[in-house]
Amino acid sequence: MLAVHLTAVNQLTVTEVPEPQPAPGEVVVALRAAALNHRDVWIKSGLYAGLKWPCLPGSDGAGEVVALGAGVDAAWLGRDVIINPCFGWGDREDAQATDFSILGLPRPGTLAEKIAVPVAQVERRPAHLSWLEAAALPLGGLTAYRAVFARARLRAGERVLVSGIGGGVATLALQFAVAAGARVWVTSSSPEKIARAVALGAEGGFDYRDEQWAAKAVKSGGPFDVVIDSAGGDGFGRLIDAAASGGRIVIYGATRGDGVLPMRKVFWRHLSVLGSTMGSPADWGAMVAFVAAKRIRPVVGEVFPLEQAGDAFARMERGEQFGKIVVMLRT
Repeated sequence: MLAVHLTAVNQLTVTEVPEPQPAPGEVVVALRAAALNHRDVWIKSGLYAGLKWPCLPGSDGAGEVVALGAGVDAAWLGRDVIINPCFGWGDREDAQATDFSILGLPRPGTLAEKIAVPVAQVERRPAHLSWLEAAALPLGGLTAYRAVFARARLRAGERVLVSGIGGGVATLALQFAVAAGARVWVTSSSPEKIARAVALGAEGGFDYRDEQWAAKAVKSGGPFDVVIDSAGGDGFGRLIDAAASGGRIVIYGATRGDGVLPMRKVFWRHLSVLGSTMGSPADWGAMVAFVAAKRIRPVVGEVFPLEQAGDAFARMERGEQFGKIVVMLRT
């Protein structure tokens, strides 16, 4: 079968690799589509922990079950499924176990024509989603759902700020919060991305390059009960300034590095700064049910055939996308 093959730092090819065989308790999924995440780019660039070459990357995927391992219910054969990319979360709901891992490293990932995974990792594809939309959901949807609901405990009517709109997780966080009845604003350096966020239900946006954006936002409409961030870096202090007293700031990434935490503002205003990454099996089940009930459609930014996976990676490295970059594996 064809797969994206990483053999060293920034060494990517699309080449033939052996087809997977299901172990007991596993299924083989013939993938229709897969989606990229920043994690895949960091692996390719040699900037991710636990690197192992060669590597078949990819955490997001959707397809049809075409083979069963021993002990798997025959009813799974032929089903359309999406794949939960979280492995080994563990027994605690509040945090993952030490042997937690994400599909695509060290286990072979979804940027391939077929993949073998435990049957417990697959879920029926929500009927309203296309193959492209289904592939765009798993990692971003799970991360956004845990950040917005399990960690921030979002309530209807609250004011929410989603920073750095355009990425897959941020866009889904916006969609989830709007669907839950919150009032949502975003930040971006791109007026076009802010306009697209408004089309998805945001009430407005702010240019984070303006050092006064937080003060202007609070003055114009009030502070935010919930802030969802994945950037960190030098601009993190302005998120603190934008938060309401008693507000919750959820961090699910640090693409701009570690930020400086203004301790006096945090304790004086009773702010909660909450870490979040991926999600538990309970989060996964709740997220899929929420997407189905609210008929949420992940935003697909661009689509590339598998043979052009290198171009898809380059597009994500430039950071120009709005929504998910999807690789079509089979029509």
